[in-house]
Amino acid sequence: MKKAIIYIINLLAKIGILTPINVAKLRYWYILHKWPNFKHPKDLNEKINYLKFYGDTSKWPILTDKYAVRQYIKKLGLENILVKLYGKWENPEDIAWEKLPNQFVMKCNNGCGDILICKDKQKLNIPQTTMYFKKTLNKGFGIISGEPHYSQIKPCIIAEELLDVNKQNNNSSSLVDYKIWCINGKVENIFCCFNRKKFCIDVELYDREWNPQPQFLVYTKHCKKPSEKLPKPIQLNEMIKIAEKLSTGSPILRVDLYEVDRKIYFGELTFTSQSGCMDYFTQEYLNLMGSKVKL
Repeated sequence: MKKAIIYIINLLAKIGILTPINVAKLRYWYILHKWPNFKHPKDLNEKINYLKFYGDTSKWPILTDKYAVRQYIKKLGLENILVKLYGKWENPEDIAWEKLPNQFVMKCNNGCGDILICKDKQKLNIPQTTMYFKKTLNKGFGIISGEPHYSQIKPCIIAEELLDVNKQNNNSSSLVDYKIWCINGKVENIFCCFNRKKFCIDVELYDREWNPQPQFLVYTKHCKKPSEKLPKPIQLNEMIKIAEKLSTGSPILRVDLYEVDRKIYFGELTFTSQSGCMDYFTQEYLNLMGSKVKL
């Protein structure tokens, strides 16, 4: 039943019967089990959606484009945090596989969750991978997720360096994704995702001084409570400085960073985390965060 509802919403969105705001409202109702008030928002989810449809989103397509954002990072003098870029292609059939190293990360610039991690190019099924990215490029992520700014991004594929998980200052089996939440240009909390598996990840929440805040998390089938705590990042203070520099002028922005071998790497910028339908924060915390956002 659940898959059927999402399928119907996606289908109606793709054929244009549902407008983006109605897609967003239905997804909000489906995920959070209540009807939203986007025009008079109170909590963090509603304010994300308010900004999506009533705010100034003119810079969003560039800043959420995983390729174009690299130029923005360079303009701010932060080129040193960029992951090495191996190539960019608009057509999957044009990918220069022979020029890629044995290990790399490949993804679309305008989607979510479509990352390919290649640890051995010799074992990679290239025809199958090419077909996968053909489908992914044409998925229309922004349409079905109720996030219009993604639809304004010209799709392409990029390949980047595969960062070494074993050079982290922790025992996570995957890269620790430090999702740094900035409200009005100030870091409020750090949502950490690690030990990533196919259908679930471990999650933790910290304030900017690295005090754990598990009382504000809702653990789900996808977001699990870890068995061990994460150690404090060595470069935490620098991460905070970078996040606040990147979020200047934005009421709400999530800055994703990594720390490998004591070095900070940039992940992405996200204005509409989980399309403004986050179910892993408690309502108390969503209200608290929302109250700090100045629209």
